[in-house]
Amino acid sequence: MGSLLNVARTHHPDADASLIRHAHDEAAAWHAGQTRHSGDPFITHCLAVAAIGMPPAVICAALLHDIDDTPCPPGRVAERFGQEITGLISALRTAKLSAIPPSGRASDVARPASQPTREEAMLAIRLADRLHNMRTSAVLAPARRYRVARETLEVIAPLARAAGLTDVSRELRDLSAVVLQPASTASAVTTRMLTLLLPTPQRARWREEWHAELATLPTRRTRTRFTLRVLFCTPRLSLTLRRPTCRERRW
Repeated sequence: MGSLLNVARTHHPDADASLIRHAHDEAAAWHAGQTRHSGDPFITHCLAVAAIGMPPAVICAALLHDIDDTPCPPGRVAERFGQEITGLISALRTAKLSAIPPSGRASDVARPASQPTREEAMLAIRLADRLHNMRTSAVLAPARRYRVARETLEVIAPLARAAGLTDVSRELRDLSAVVLQPASTASAVTTRMLTLLLPTPQRARWREEWHAELATLPTRRTRTRFTLRVLFCTPRLSLTLRRPTCRERRW
């Protein structure tokens, strides 16, 4: 909670800290006992989404953005926090992220406009929500993780880029690529080993052959097995290639 207040004060020195504390306490009370797939308390997600440097009303909406998934009675948030925050939460629940028009501002999610429009506030909250979900997606079931990553790569990351949030867009793309292109990790390891061990003239050839082989393998397990086999054999291959009498031999 302290770090969230520090973010708010950094961007809005006159921010009403009591309002943010009230929203945090409300969210913590209604999300009590709820956990993420990782086992972390659900409130940790609310805090991560709220750390976006927006004005207090938007921070409060971010803290409370999932409160409809709790037993919180209808009308309680409006009664305690007013129509501005309630309306923003309601809009977040009903609007598709792809339907929110980007502002076109060249800003970062941590440094948005001091007086954002509702669309800008919604975009900041939804992008922060997706970014935290992607950062913690390793615990999801594979099929769901794949679906979320594909939507993020095809819809969410381009939307962030259109809004001028290049750092957010880049991280969303990178996180999605880890899920959608698992072979890239194996290829990176293989490339590092090639760079370290194989003679310079042969590196490009073997890198090309092994990457082509990886691309034909259908599952992560088969790619992992292939990569481990390659890494195990690379030292011996390197010694063979460095022998003068064998350098011209075809393998």
